[in-house]
Amino acid sequence: MSSIVENLARIGERINSACARVNRKPEEISLVAVTKNVSVEQIKEGIANGIKIIGENRVQEAKEKYPAIGNIVQWHMVGHLQTNKVKPALEIFSMIQSVDSVHLAQEIQKRASALNKKISVLIEVNTSGEETKYGINPEELISVINTIQAMPNLWIEGLMTIGPGLAIENPEASRKSFQMLYESKNKVEAEFSTKLPYFSMGMSSDFEIAIEEGSNMIRIGTAIFGKRK
Repeated sequence: MSSIVENLARIGERINSACARVNRKPEEISLVAVTKNVSVEQIKEGIANGIKIIGENRVQEAKEKYPAIGNIVQWHMVGHLQTNKVKPALEIFSMIQSVDSVHLAQEIQKRASALNKKISVLIEVNTSGEETKYGINPEELISVINTIQAMPNLWIEGLMTIGPGLAIENPEASRKSFQMLYESKNKVEAEFSTKLPYFSMGMSSDFEIAIEEGSNMIRIGTAIFGKRK
């Protein structure tokens, strides 16, 4: 079984190759290590070998791990965030990558205001059209961002998407979704005369396709830590 350090080295090589294919610089790519069902010991091993951003899917799991790890890394919420978990989420995470509705944004604004905190967020877009996935309909994105950007405690830093379920077996299946998110990014930047710094797409099965299509933030769990329960 490959070690975490070997897996990280292999991912680094794959990032380099993907960047070379499209004339990009590997330094442009931020790696978010997704640690769902990963032990604190494994996370610490990853941090010792260069991981700087932890991505958690569940607030409760993050709460259990956070005291043992603390702020030596950034913590990003990458899973669906329930409104009743917003308050504890704001106490841990520096970025919420999964803002998938105006309703959730309103709750984040309310809680962040009470904590006198400004929180970085990414707007999750459902580019696959799958009903099982969360996210804003691409056609509604401009309207949603127009509403959310008026919330003073939320700082919109980019967009996020998840490729279709087919991508686990066929990474190429994600390309259309990633192209759609890139087009959405261009429309948002043109509409609001701004530059979105983060463009989060690509997971263990399809991150190379994501890099080819412009991603600068990839969320990888299995390829680092192996298959989990």
